[in-house]
Amino acid sequence: MRLLTHNALRSYGKEIAEGYPLAITIDDMEVDESEPNEEFIVRTLPTLNWHGIKVAAAAVGFDGLPEVFDVKHLEDKDFVKVIHKLLLDIHVLKGTLTCPESGRVYPIVDGIARMNISEAEA
Repeated sequence: MRLLTHNALRSYGKEIAEGYPLAITIDDMEVDESEPNEEFIVRTLPTLNWHGIKVAAAAVGFDGLPEVFDVKHLEDKDFVKVIHKLLLDIHVLKGTLTCPESGRVYPIVDGIARMNISEAEA
């Protein structure tokens, strides 16, 4: 699971108002370096939830991001490269996602977040 995917995932069910951002515990990950796609990052980053990106960054031990995102950051080529690496090059292979409201834990197995809930929980 790429960390970009994490930004879109939410916990759903009865009694869950927002279910975001999910906490990440990483047991195994790999870095698959790719050529930075600056255009993609510049178009996509403003649509993402910055707090969720900071949660993902902290999970991989990266704490160098600004507290608040400003579109002016996109003018910095190094910043764009770091965000590309964080969101697209890091793949979580095994771990867990935890709902901040319910505490429900979802496993990440073979790079896939298993977000299934029972019909009674929906």
